[in-house]
Amino acid sequence: MFRCSLHLRHYCHQVSQSTIFALSSGQGKCGVAVIRVSGPSAGNALKHLTGMKELPKPRYALLKKLKHPDRGEVLDRGLVLWFPSPHSFTGEDSCEFQIHGGLAVINGVLNALSAIPTLRLASPGEFTKRAFYNGKLDLTQAEGLADLLSAETELQRKQAFLQTEGHLKNVYMRWKNVLVSALANLEAYIDFHETEVLDADLVNGTMNSVLKLSEDIRKHLGNGVRGECLRNGVKTVLIGETNVGKSSLANVLCKGVSTGWSISIPEFHVSQLFRQ
Repeated sequence: MFRCSLHLRHYCHQVSQSTIFALSSGQGKCGVAVIRVSGPSAGNALKHLTGMKELPKPRYALLKKLKHPDRGEVLDRGLVLWFPSPHSFTGEDSCEFQIHGGLAVINGVLNALSAIPTLRLASPGEFTKRAFYNGKLDLTQAEGLADLLSAETELQRKQAFLQTEGHLKNVYMRWKNVLVSALANLEAYIDFHETEVLDADLVNGTMNSVLKLSEDIRKHLGNGVRGECLRNGVKTVLIGETNVGKSSLANVLCKGVSTGWSISIPEFHVSQLFRQ
């Protein structure tokens, strides 16, 4: 515990002193690319690339030419946004550059940011890590965000989005409140039952609430198996001779046609098809 606390304080100190940047949108050619900067020098980075003397109004998009801070070369024209701490994804001073999504444009802006001495390229997941350490996300929401970014189906998206909105956190907080209340009741009974008049059903009521909580947790863990199947999917292979109905069976499962089976496949994805 002591080592963990020291590590956390050391990491938070490093976070408070460093400014990171990275491409936040997907890799490859696209219409618009988003580059995010977070940390104490984010405002300076915005000024360096735009030539602005003052920071813009928070959360308002401005169309600006972006220039290399050393050479003065115009790299692109794009939208810039300023998010002062703590009202940003990471909880730190942050800015975003929304630029054209060509590879040369993206690399040009990234190289320009790397030319600023106080900035460094972010490691994978570091923006989310900073959001967690700064209290903008808890662990369940961070996990939900990772699932949301990886979601391929509508059901995966819905489940992940609920988790990012704090659905799982609220469940755990209810459990915590039940346990804290039970602990307080039992401590009161142990300390004062011989000298104070306490509710006769205090212990029984507390035990019943704990037993109900235990059952709720058991059901939750049981549902966790279904959640993992929803998150990861179930890989199935249909094998058979040519023209025996493999494709027809797949179509039936995919379309949800009633077959009399006690099976439900809400979404169906074909990754590969092998034929002989």
